[in-house]
Amino acid sequence: MYFCDMFVRKKKNRSRTTSAVITDKSGGRFRELQTIGVSSDEKEISDFYQQGKKWISHHRGDRDMFAIMEKEREEKEVTEHLLNTVENILLNGIQLILNQVSNLIGFAAIEDDILKHLVISRLCQPTGKSGTMDYLKSYFDEDIKLHKIYRYLDRLYNTQQESIQQISLAHTRKILGGKISLLFCDVTTRIFSKDGKHAQLQVVLGLPVSRDGYPLSYSLFNGSQCEGKTMIPVVEDFVRRFNLDDFVIVADSGLMNKINISLLEFGRYKYIIGARIKNETEEIKQWIRSLDNETGKI
Repeated sequence: MYFCDMFVRKKKNRSRTTSAVITDKSGGRFRELQTIGVSSDEKEISDFYQQGKKWISHHRGDRDMFAIMEKEREEKEVTEHLLNTVENILLNGIQLILNQVSNLIGFAAIEDDILKHLVISRLCQPTGKSGTMDYLKSYFDEDIKLHKIYRYLDRLYNTQQESIQQISLAHTRKILGGKISLLFCDVTTRIFSKDGKHAQLQVVLGLPVSRDGYPLSYSLFNGSQCEGKTMIPVVEDFVRRFNLDDFVIVADSGLMNKINISLLEFGRYKYIIGARIKNETEEIKQWIRSLDNETGKI
């Protein structure tokens, strides 16, 4: 006998048991063909259900479309669950990986989780302080109040700055084989003109980094400080605190002025400072044009 619309139905009984019944819907009418089993135990009912599907497959002699659809539904549920799990693993994985990196560098010595959270947030989701608070809560279930972030920034500047820079420098020296040969200097400012706060002071940040961009230290200056006058104080402070010697200072054209060059030469520093060709003398321009440019050669 061939039935094209057979399926297994779980039928509730008055005795509070459940029957697994083979049912056919051919011709628009439901007919019960076979009772596979009756039980009140969920596991047995599930077993009866699977036996019913096998019964249908055996008696139809071809592929059970209901079983195919059921299998596809189950696979879809498993896939969706897996993807949701993978997404969670990736989000938590960021934290797990960066926590390990932080510990390897040595920042575990700073006994304050807020530093770790702020750094991870800055790497994964750069945003403002309020946005950082929301990001930590949404993705890592870290409930850090906004006022704690601001208070930590004060503590970071007032009491932890030296420790953090020492840790960073020690890691950089380890990565570079114990020697720092290049000291890249740059300056950045908070440009208030972008948000209409012209009357407020800017904060000038001086940041020396090593080869490959490893951060070494930083210095803050008030907004009235000319950018060009920040390089020498940053360099001298860094050299004094960390006993740096035999290195080359590299800076861009924004830090190039006669005072800086004079002070660099007075301090007998080795330096490379970029310059705009259009601002150079005609003699230098002609010399630059006369050079043979070849890829891979300086």
